Amino acid sequence: MPHTRPLWIRELRLYNALHALPAPGADVEPPHARSRFRSLADPDRLAEYVVRDASRAPEPPLGAVEDHTLAVVREFRRVPLDASGLALMLFTARPGHAARLIATLAHWVERALSAFQPAYLLLARSLEQPGVSVLLAGVHERRALQHARPSPFSVALVLPEVAPLLGASPERYAYCPEPGPRSAGIAAAPREAGRAGTAWPPPISPDAV
Repeated sequence: MPHTRPLWIRELRLYNALHALPAPGADVEPPHARSRFRSLADPDRLAEYVVRDASRAPEPPLGAVEDHTLAVVREFRRVPLDASGLALMLFTARPGHAARLIATLAHWVERALSAFQPAYLLLARSLEQPGVSVLLAGVHERRALQHARPSPFSVALVLPEVAPLLGASPERYAYCPEPGPRSAGIAAAPREAGRAGTAWPPPISPDAV
């Protein structure tokens, strides 16, 4: 019997820590992947990246949450995925500059693959707000040290190129696993949870992105 590959939908939720997202009900199937991030500029500002099967119902929308459905522009994943950290950046284009911004970022992503050799790299744009672009990277700090690089991943080279196209400064987020039962859906997918001898929760799971 032939099996069809699932159609993945990627979503990004931006919200304030004061409006923390409640744990999904028992009748809601967990997504394929869920990763939480905290803003480096505003510790109360959080972002949640979710990958779910399009055939599964989404979690109910909540107030005080900015939802984005993401369209993939570029994606790269090493197999097996070996990352010790995740980082996320949001870019908001000035009116009329969205297409040029995403093209500039896409060109930089291609160069970054050889320069930094990230474990995972995703460039996507928001369907609801086309001016919003998302850059998600999985990196390995130890490998960066072995290659004498000052940083496992740096966007410094592209910032001067995109600065004239932005309506606001890029927002930087660091990986922030959530404590408690909900973190099981963030750190690892269900198929990883029961693996014997696996530390729980792992720092970064192959299913975190």
